[in-house]
Amino acid sequence: MKAIKDFTDLEVWHLAKNLAIKIYKLLETFPAEERFGLIAQIKDAVISISGNIAEGFGRFHFNDRIKFYFNSRGSLLEVKSHLLVSETLGFINQKNQQLYEEIMNDIEILGVKINNYISTIRKFSLKTTNKQ
Repeated sequence: MKAIKDFTDLEVWHLAKNLAIKIYKLLETFPAEERFGLIAQIKDAVISISGNIAEGFGRFHFNDRIKFYFNSRGSLLEVKSHLLVSETLGFINQKNQQLYEEIMNDIEILGVKINNYISTIRKFSLKTTNKQ
């Protein structure tokens, strides 16, 4: 197992980064008039997922780290919500349906991975706290 020295060594960060890339591609198919509406909202939220993971990694205290990972999870759910609204509005069609389904699956997987990462950090925090 490779030692984790940087946030770029984290699987959850890579999954979040890849999700952002896929979503940016999906958003290229949305109506141009949504550029300052849903497109902007989704872009802000999806970039926040990997950004909060990176920022949390840079924090010294475990509770501070976890706070950023919770924010990351919240942004992930925000993206999911916006995409569901986009589907209802008819922005998902035959042209982008496969990518949309892939993204929704990726969101579920990343949600589980973020939750597992939070649990791991909590357990490590408790071990470290109990040793002192």
